[in-house]
Amino acid sequence: MKLNFEHHQTAHCENGVASNLLLNKGLKLSEPMIFGIGSGLFFVYLPFLKVNFAPGFSYRPMPGAIFSKAAKRLGIKIKREKFSNPKEAQSALERNLNQNIPTGLQVGVFNLTYFPEEYKFHFNAHNLVVYGKEDGKFLISDPVMDYTTTLSEAELEKVRYAKGALPPKGHMYYPTYIPENVNIEEAIRKGIRDTCKNMLAPVPLIGVKAMRWVARSIPKWAEKKGTKVTNHYLGQLIRMQEEIGTGGGGFRFIYGAFLQEASVILKNDELKELSKEITAIGDLWRDFAVDIARVYKNRNSKSDIYNNLSKSMLHIADLEEAFYKKLRKAI
Repeated sequence: MKLNFEHHQTAHCENGVASNLLLNKGLKLSEPMIFGIGSGLFFVYLPFLKVNFAPGFSYRPMPGAIFSKAAKRLGIKIKREKFSNPKEAQSALERNLNQNIPTGLQVGVFNLTYFPEEYKFHFNAHNLVVYGKEDGKFLISDPVMDYTTTLSEAELEKVRYAKGALPPKGHMYYPTYIPENVNIEEAIRKGIRDTCKNMLAPVPLIGVKAMRWVARSIPKWAEKKGTKVTNHYLGQLIRMQEEIGTGGGGFRFIYGAFLQEASVILKNDELKELSKEITAIGDLWRDFAVDIARVYKNRNSKSDIYNNLSKSMLHIADLEEAFYKKLRKAI
């Protein structure tokens, strides 16, 4: 069985799955629009949570939060299911396919057979769509790939039940109701307000305060933990920023595209200017990543390099704080 499903490549998996699933139901929303309405722009630092032997860094909220928030603000209903038994999970997925329901799955990256080796690591918050089954293999639309692919029953079960942090536990999801008319203008405003609230939060674990905490920690890591551990931590930081489906710059370029679209829909030229501003900040994040990569690969012998990296990140945090204050006022 092969469902009538259109595959579109996107920069980030969750946005792409959401956009493709909604398009399949007749609602056309771009990846940036899903991301912005769902308040996908985020930053969190969890020093007590180790992922791949490094602190937890993320430039996005918890898996599923973007699509859930976007759906709620657009009046869309999503059904989510998890299963303790892998056989039940497979039966439920096949039930959906028999009912012509393309289905989103949360999976682990490490055992995805179609992923290039350099992109495989233990990360369990990847998203893809299953849109059919032929010759014993599930048909896969992974939005970060430019082509559709397949996984065998055993291969799909392995990634659906990956172990480690944020285990998927067979998690599958799909829209069950889409209203005839959605209030996209109000959904955009709610998404922007929530993003500003999160990024300007008074707690040190999220937003610009978390960025400053990480920035000030970089020289301390070097002093207390040594070069090897510090470089591993920094490598994890830029991996989450540049490689985990962010489209680069920790999602700042996608958010810039969202504000550009939003400026037209809301007839708000200020959002267009702020779109340029967050894109420029994204460029600084990318420069920061390049500097870290040079350190990681021992190609930067500058003295006091960890203090310089700290200052760069503190500067970005200052620019972001000013940006969110202007964005909050503009909306």
